Amino acid sequence: MGIITDFLAHKSKLRLLLLFTIILAALVEFVFFGLARRTFVFYNERNEVVVEDRMLKRSKQREVNITRYTEETLLGPVSPDLMSLFQKGTRLKSLLYRDGVVYADFSEDAALPSPDGGTALNSFQTLYAGILRNFSFVKDVRFFIEGNAAFAEEFPLIKG
Repeated sequence: MGIITDFLAHKSKLRLLLLFTIILAALVEFVFFGLARRTFVFYNERNEVVVEDRMLKRSKQREVNITRYTEETLLGPVSPDLMSLFQKGTRLKSLLYRDGVVYADFSEDAALPSPDGGTALNSFQTLYAGILRNFSFVKDVRFFIEGNAAFAEEFPLIKG
């Protein structure tokens, strides 16, 4: 009976050590590498929602974090089975964050239908929801294509 008790006690210590190691690794990743988990929504060929998690470098500047997220969205999904939201070649020309509102200006390719046949409006709606979901401090997002307001009537300004 003593051998079994010793084995179980040793096994518990190993589990505790493993848990401590995992927690320590997560803390090191967060503090030293400065990464933040972000979620991205893409669609498969059946138009089903698929969420991808990615670790993006974190900055002290909110504007930089939102820019990285938006540019990563434009790159498209990691999985080859998923469709990009925007046409290949779509670029983020500028992004400003002021008083809780994001102002993002895209290249003219953003006005084209998405590769899966969806509308540009659907792509912007997905990006809009992603920015609000990943950045709780953002109150609203305004989109522009080549400096012209895009779908302003679809995204009414949120007061507050």
